[in-house]
Amino acid sequence: MRDAPSRLIPALAAAALALTACSAPDAGPGTAGETGSEGLTGELTVFAAASLTDVFEDLAREFEAANPGVEVVFNFAGSSELAAQINSGAPADVFAAANTSTMDQVVEGEGLAPEWAGEHGANGAVFATNTLRIAVPADNPAGIEDLGDLAGEDTAVAFCAEEVPCGAATVTALDAAGLDITPVTYEEDVRAVLTKVELGEVDAGLVYETDVIAAGEAVTGIAFPEADEAVNDYPIALLANAPAPDPAEAWIDFVLSGTGAEALAGAGFGTP
Repeated sequence: MRDAPSRLIPALAAAALALTACSAPDAGPGTAGETGSEGLTGELTVFAAASLTDVFEDLAREFEAANPGVEVVFNFAGSSELAAQINSGAPADVFAAANTSTMDQVVEGEGLAPEWAGEHGANGAVFATNTLRIAVPADNPAGIEDLGDLAGEDTAVAFCAEEVPCGAATVTALDAAGLDITPVTYEEDVRAVLTKVELGEVDAGLVYETDVIAAGEAVTGIAFPEADEAVNDYPIALLANAPAPDPAEAWIDFVLSGTGAEALAGAGFGTP
C-alpha cells in the first residue's frame, strides 16, 4: 500500500492509464470482500476524503494481506478537490467522499460506472457517517467550552474551506447556532485544520469526531449540540473507466462488509 501525492495534475495523471490491472474472471467482488482471492491482481487507485486516511490505511493492510496480488494506492485530499480531479480525467478506480453533494458532482460528470451504479445506487453507496467536534490543544489554553466560545474576539480559529464537506458542515452548524465567526484560516481539508490545532497555531478548529480520535492525546474534542444538524453521509462508488474494476469492486465490498463496518466504528464513524 502506498499513498499517491494529494495533488494530482490531471494531464500528468493520465499517464497512469498505462498501468494494467487484471483479475481472474471468477474472482467476484463478494468473494474478496471477506476472504480474499488469489485471482485479483494489479494496482488499485482509491481517491478518498482526508478524514478516511487512518481507517482506510488500516483496512488496506488487511485487504492486501487477503489479496497479495493487489497494491492499494491512495490519494487523500478534500473531497471537492478529488471530485474535480476525477471530472478532469484523473485515472482512479474508487471514490469515497465525505458528503453526498460532492459525490453528486462526479455523478453529474458521468463519472460512476453505470452497471455498478445500477446495482448499488445511482449516487454511490453510503457506508458511514461523521459528526463535527471542536478540537482544541490538549491543555485547552483558551478555555474553550462550547461553539459560542469560538466567537471570542481574541480566539484564533481554523475552519475547513466552505467548498469541502467539513466546511459545508461547519456552515450548517454555525447557522444552527446563529453564529457568524470569521476564522484566522480556511484550510483545504479537515486534516489540515487538525494539524493547526495539534501544533498550537490556533486555539480551536472544527473537525470530525474521527479526527479527534485519530489525534489521540494531542487534542481534546468537545461535542456541541449544533453538530447534530450537520452530520455527513459518506458514499463510495466504482468509477467509470476504472483501470482495475475487479479489485475496485472487491475493495468496495470489503469497506461495506462487517469487517469494514467494525473498523469504521472503531475509528469513530457512525452507521448510515
